Amino acid sequence: MLEFIQDLWAFLRVRKKIWLLPIIIILALLGAIVVATQQSSLATFIYTLF
Repeated sequence: MLEFIQDLWAFLRVRKKIWLLPIIIILALLGAIVVATQQSSLATFIYTLF
């Protein structure tokens, strides 16, 4: 996992695509929320936000 992050950072830096980093972070956080709400008591609190 750490190697993937290092490769991604090197790719973004070399290709001058640093502006993609916030989009990637937001998508990763949304994915983590989806995984966390699968079959858990946290799901009822997340659903009330939307």
